[in-house]
Amino acid sequence: MKRRFLTVCGALMVACLCGASIVSAEQVLKMSTTTSTQSSGLLDVLLPEFKKDTGIDVKVIAKGTGAAIRDGQDGNVDIIFVHARSREDNFVAEGYGTERYAVMHNDFVVLGSAQDPAGIKGLKSGAEAFAKIAAAGAVFVSRGDDSGTHTKEQALWKASGVPLVEKKQKIVSKGKEKEISYVAPENSDAWYMSIGQGMGKTITFAEEKQGYTLSDRGTYIKYKYGKTPAVELEILCEGDEGLANPYGIIPVNPKKHPGTQYDLAMKFVNWIISDKGQALIAGYRLEGKQLFFPDAQ
Repeated sequence: MKRRFLTVCGALMVACLCGASIVSAEQVLKMSTTTSTQSSGLLDVLLPEFKKDTGIDVKVIAKGTGAAIRDGQDGNVDIIFVHARSREDNFVAEGYGTERYAVMHNDFVVLGSAQDPAGIKGLKSGAEAFAKIAAAGAVFVSRGDDSGTHTKEQALWKASGVPLVEKKQKIVSKGKEKEISYVAPENSDAWYMSIGQGMGKTITFAEEKQGYTLSDRGTYIKYKYGKTPAVELEILCEGDEGLANPYGIIPVNPKKHPGTQYDLAMKFVNWIISDKGQALIAGYRLEGKQLFFPDAQ
């Protein structure tokens, strides 16, 4: 009886050890990325294929580019996938990232209602469109969340020639409150709305207010053609070089944060810039419309 008991105990221990080894064999890459890559639906296409090819799961933390970069600086993630080129270059230059890899691009567009009270329809220059919106005192909804889109918006306001003032705002990201600084048009409290939200919620709010907003094209296409009910906002300004929107991916530097999984990060980098990864990006469409254009090939 005692021998049988010991045999059963031994078998249970072996089973537990085998189970532990299976759990430990699971590979999970932590990636902080922008709400635009998630809201566009692109990750729903890419990540299952990546897991099929490598066995690696990707835990996605979607937030504004500024917050995603801070995740990398703090060593909370293994890799960042963002779209604010100057901030990406600084991330690498300061030693937080090993190298920036070009992945894809689309562009920013200025959205508005068909009524177009500022008369910007057909303009190519985002800065010119912003100047006309300010002159008309028309409602403009800003993400106001320190994201890549918010960064681009501020650059366009600076290029518009509109008098600006610096403001501070508290936003909540993943349950944590933080204060951000940004510029906004002078004397614009009646029409400039900074809401501290992601791209999808900003588009929805702009439609409710029948106002203007700046969006990446990918999220707009998703909300226009891949969502029911579809948003009615239209693209009124597009096509200027100043509205370019490149996306880059950067592994967190293991010399800064030894606990990060650099090997998994590089597997994802090499996969997403491979022929297959780039083809999946190029092939992702909604209603026949291409959302992103590959940059690595």
